[in-house]
Amino acid sequence: MATMTSLIGLINKIQRACTVLGDHGGEGLSLWEALPSVAVVGGQSSGKSSVLESVVGRDFLPRGSGIVTRRPLVLQLHKTEEGTHEYAEFLHIPRRRFTDFAAVRKEIADETDRITGKTKQISNIPIHLSIYSPNVVNLTLIDLPGLTKVAVEGQQESIVQDIENMVRSYVEKPNCIILAISPANQDIATSDAIKIAREVDPSGERTFGVVTKLDLMDKGTNAVDVLEGRQYRLQHPWVGIVNRSQADINRNVDMIAARRKEREYFETSPEYGHLAHKMGSEYLAKLLSQHLEQVIRQKIPSIIALINKTIDELNAELDRIGRPIAVDSGAQLYTILEMCRAFDKVFREHLDGGRPGGDRIYGVFDHQLPAALKKLPFDRHLSLKNVQRVVTEADGYQPHLIAPEQGYRRLIEGSIGYFKGPAEASVDAVHFVLKELVRKSISETEELKRFPTLSNDIATAANEALEKFREESRKTVLRLVDMESSYLTVEFFRKIHFEPEKNPNGPPNPNRNGPPNMDSYTDNHLRKIGSNVNSYIGMVCDTLKNTIPKAVVHCQVREAKRSLLNHFYVHVGRKEV
Repeated sequence: MATMTSLIGLINKIQRACTVLGDHGGEGLSLWEALPSVAVVGGQSSGKSSVLESVVGRDFLPRGSGIVTRRPLVLQLHKTEEGTHEYAEFLHIPRRRFTDFAAVRKEIADETDRITGKTKQISNIPIHLSIYSPNVVNLTLIDLPGLTKVAVEGQQESIVQDIENMVRSYVEKPNCIILAISPANQDIATSDAIKIAREVDPSGERTFGVVTKLDLMDKGTNAVDVLEGRQYRLQHPWVGIVNRSQADINRNVDMIAARRKEREYFETSPEYGHLAHKMGSEYLAKLLSQHLEQVIRQKIPSIIALINKTIDELNAELDRIGRPIAVDSGAQLYTILEMCRAFDKVFREHLDGGRPGGDRIYGVFDHQLPAALKKLPFDRHLSLKNVQRVVTEADGYQPHLIAPEQGYRRLIEGSIGYFKGPAEASVDAVHFVLKELVRKSISETEELKRFPTLSNDIATAANEALEKFREESRKTVLRLVDMESSYLTVEFFRKIHFEPEKNPNGPPNPNRNGPPNMDSYTDNHLRKIGSNVNSYIGMVCDTLKNTIPKAVVHCQVREAKRSLLNHFYVHVGRKEV
């Protein structure tokens, strides 16, 4: 029982949360509609408000003649531990506790007038009131405007239908328990509450009948037939209530004394004495609470599923609109760092393959760099004419004797210089890929969407860091190229030196008249030099094709993963000091 009572209290809190979050729309049943509640229905002056006050045990509702309840009152009762103080809270005045219930009555009247004005018009905008007391059971009760048959002075002609439509909007919900209030001094066949309850709940499964004003019936008459279900049968027992008289109200008789007087009335009544144990406002509250327990037991699986679904939807909505930001500087710094880490996580996923984009860096090394190396103008640089020019200029006034070493070096250095262009182009290409990944990562980081200024700051800091990485990478790849010029691989040329030189013109003919063709010999010699240099450059090209990507990844990609926002962290930290 204790566990179920706690669950009913939890249901009350969830209903209150649904109201705060505005969960009254959507297709099908909303969470609010799926949770059981009790709607109090009756004609004007049928004693609805008095029944509510009897259940609560407090005098807190506005009173008067004519239509007093002009807005729905959603009353949530929360049972507290014995010895705790009673208090009330309004949803429209959060965090303000009312301990004076006369002030509660005034606030209900003022809040009603705020929407409807000081007229007799009605509004379907509910007032939400929670009462915390050790003298109540966990319940959600909805006090609705009393049903009427004619419009009085100051009311629109449509008010009769307007009130009925409002009442129907609550009692038509399949999880609404109907508390149909009928005064005993009127014929039950003409009861407005029973009429509308029969229409929306023909089986009577959701309807509880309450007969008020038993003490005001004419002498010689009683409502035993109604209370015992012989005149109109419901699936649930009828309950009789004796409210405070006007004299009691004028004397400010408290509800505890009124409950005691009510018990005495039924216990000493010759007509109702045999029903005394099933009569009175206390019994009604327990009956409703027990029925609510049964309904909840039946619906626990669906309620839990709906609660979990609603929690997931609310969490998704919170993630979309953003969770609250703390006001103290330390917490704000923590939030900024958390968002930076979220961005960094997305950025890493792009690089490591969890998201698209990182493969473009591999494309630079696998396609763009080899294609650029193939287009280098080595054919022009190592043409016969250019080789002759370079070798001749390198010899100066003394021609070389065996091998033109200075000519070789100049041709090699000139050829290696061409590698600087593709090396720098690779650095720039990877830089632009990283910049684009920064932009995409910021747009894909959900946490940053609420903070455009912070997003811009992170983008600026990331791009500044990428510029530094690019500059360091450019220096490194150019250094690699210069290293190839600084020290040539000697073994390569030693192998060439010991290889026998083939004579394309065949062995010299001693019988041939005249000297050998010196121009042909010179051309072959120059071609050999160009071929040797070209072979050496091919070896260097293969080396750089492997080392340039290593340098770019080390200086740019690796550093971007490790320290993209390091400077930004230092900058933010200094602001907090």
